[in-house]
Amino acid sequence: MSTSSETRPAEARTAAAAPRGTRLTLRGATLGRPDAPAVADVHLDVAPGQILTVVGASGCGKSTLLRTFAGLLPVLDGAVEQDGRPVTGPGADRALVFQEDALLPWRTLRANVELPLAIQGLPRAQRREQAEAWLERVELAELAGQLPHRVSGGQRQRAQLARVLAGRPRAVLMDEPFGALDAQTRAGMQDLLVEVLHGTGATVVFVTHDVDEALFLGDRVALLGSGRLTAVRDVPRPRERSAHDDPARLALRREVLTSLGS
Repeated sequence: MSTSSETRPAEARTAAAAPRGTRLTLRGATLGRPDAPAVADVHLDVAPGQILTVVGASGCGKSTLLRTFAGLLPVLDGAVEQDGRPVTGPGADRALVFQEDALLPWRTLRANVELPLAIQGLPRAQRREQAEAWLERVELAELAGQLPHRVSGGQRQRAQLARVLAGRPRAVLMDEPFGALDAQTRAGMQDLLVEVLHGTGATVVFVTHDVDEALFLGDRVALLGSGRLTAVRDVPRPRERSAHDDPARLALRREVLTSLGS
């Protein structure tokens, strides 16, 4: 997959209306439900435009953290903020992406991508143009008229990514979106996510069980365990698969695996 710095026509059209990212912050926050707190005393700051990956064992509170940032769960203690203002509920500029693609089965891929644009009230011609530009960016232009059940799981996830970004969210909150994909398709989706996010300015919080996925995608990686945020680390760069044997990356990988008890 090309990662050329040259801007393609579709990138130019979709980037023209790209939003700036947003800052997401937890201050001394306890997360979860009143009868089942999941993570306590979390201090976390995600800078605008940053990709933060979150790693931890099953049940450690990763999805709870995402839902808190999304405004679906209030904090039990402390504060959750967006650009310094309290998050009091869901917002259109914070998009939540799950492992299931959640495409509407009766709408074509193009019509699915158009949906957030229609909700925003864009004229039909304009939303068609923007939807087709996003489908081109995720390499689905030739399948725009297909229904979701006619394409593969990886292609449905591409369409979901296009639909989310077409709505121009300032933050994208992703809950193991590639977990159900085979290894080859998953690697392709990781490459695609990095390429497509380039130039959007969106802040991303990406939950995963996969340590290598976390280190490839993340600008920083947050480690959750034993009801706490145990560490937040910068990820060495460059973001290249060939850099997997870099000493600094190997040391961080060992730290992450140790935090998981592996």
